[in-house]
Amino acid sequence: MGHAVSQNLRLGIDVGGTNTDAVLMDGDRVVAWHKATTGRHITDAIVAAAGAVLQQAGIAPEQIYAVMLGTTQFTNAVIERRRLNPVAVLRLAAPATTAVPPMSDWPEDLAAVVGGQHYLLKGGLEFDGRPISPLDEDEIAAAAREIRGLGLKAVAVTSVFSPLDAEMEHRAEAVLRRELPAETCAITLSHRIGRIGLLERENAAILNAALSGLAGQVLGAFAQAIDDLGLKAPLFISQNDGTLMTAEHAARYPVLTFASGPTNSMRGAAVLSGLEDALVVDIGGTTTDIGLLLDGFPREAAMTVDVGGVRTNFRMPDLLALGLGGGSLVRDGGARIGPDSVGFELRQRALVFGGDSLTMSDIAVAARQMQLGDPAKVGQLDGVETALARAAAMIEEALERVRPSAATLPVILVGGGAPVLAGQRIGGGEIVRPGHGQVANAIGASIAMVGGECDRIFSLDGVSRDEAVAAAKTEARAQAAAAGAAPGSIRIVELDEIPLSYLPGNATRLRAKAVGDLAAGAGMEGGA
Repeated sequence: MGHAVSQNLRLGIDVGGTNTDAVLMDGDRVVAWHKATTGRHITDAIVAAAGAVLQQAGIAPEQIYAVMLGTTQFTNAVIERRRLNPVAVLRLAAPATTAVPPMSDWPEDLAAVVGGQHYLLKGGLEFDGRPISPLDEDEIAAAAREIRGLGLKAVAVTSVFSPLDAEMEHRAEAVLRRELPAETCAITLSHRIGRIGLLERENAAILNAALSGLAGQVLGAFAQAIDDLGLKAPLFISQNDGTLMTAEHAARYPVLTFASGPTNSMRGAAVLSGLEDALVVDIGGTTTDIGLLLDGFPREAAMTVDVGGVRTNFRMPDLLALGLGGGSLVRDGGARIGPDSVGFELRQRALVFGGDSLTMSDIAVAARQMQLGDPAKVGQLDGVETALARAAAMIEEALERVRPSAATLPVILVGGGAPVLAGQRIGGGEIVRPGHGQVANAIGASIAMVGGECDRIFSLDGVSRDEAVAAAKTEARAQAAAAGAAPGSIRIVELDEIPLSYLPGNATRLRAKAVGDLAAGAGMEGGA
């Protein structure tokens, strides 16, 4: 290898629907990498990928100081409507908001799986902070006893305008904790996940509660894999804004991992290419994710985000997903690609491996853009040019929708399926193909920073604008430090200010986001 290995070794792992990637990083340098098929048992895939990387590099497990892991398991559970808990929903707002009950806008099939019991109880705040009605703790206790009788294991609590003042949600939680068995019942408070906007925040809290059982199993499998590998380093999980959280935090808030895979790919693309502002095309086995990098971080979605048909409002990258990947099925002589994919069965079903399904990987091998399987099996393939042109047209159309203006930006191409796109330019931008791009997602996980955020409404009648901005920045920095960031490395990367003319008191909403490098020894108590 020719490099002395430092004590700053990090293991980045990305558990995708098709492949599990592992990469060993020394600073920004890739020491070793490996791809393994995800298959049915996550633990096996993690052990195979990470074990191969340690062996390649000749590294002992105790030399690793942190393990960073990104996963699509929770997003897939919602999209596939599988392994979700039914949820008891407490909304503190009566007599207001009763016209629109919880989960009114959910797809029927998902509501049938997650819908437990709804309670519209007294409480909540007006937009200026006055209570709608006083909280009734006896009413909450009665609901809790009914929830216990129904055997529901997950509860989501939402109070109107709780991001302004979360006291009622905290009081409700205290009552629920007294009445419900702590070890079997997971309680999600909406102000910890969503932003202002009642229904979207409530939806995010319900989704989080629905994932609580699966979170325990999946994170248990991750911890088991880390243990099987003999790793003593703390385990961190990637969040959807490109920052890290402890495994313990992820077990409580699995919904925060949504879209962390594509976010990691974008961060990895930024580091591998050295570009801060660019479009990123990440072609995986099943989907292509397209997003915009600004200052090295993915642009965030401005408004609501749709997850499996449910409108939510927690922080997510602004991404466009296409049903185009290396495993996508090709039909009609190359004129139709996907959205269905052979997924992790690529090695059984693709033509180059002796299977009977024509995939985009077969097309790329036939065009000599990819080395995979036996090229002789696709030597006489028809429709190769048609399929390649169709794939390029799909990507170009998506880039047009994501591009911020008429300005041309470079296009960084990453992901295991990247060879399906040929050429030097697309949509007016130069195509950049960085080394190690096929494991950009695991690299993004390994270099992830620790983040903190403040999203609050300030009344500028009592304080000056500068004081309010300073307070928001201070709170964001404190959150980042509490999450394990080294204090000297913390910086503010985003500051949004939205004057709220409909509120009294010259109100303005301030959102500050801070990021910092992982402190040595951070998260030891919250690790695996």
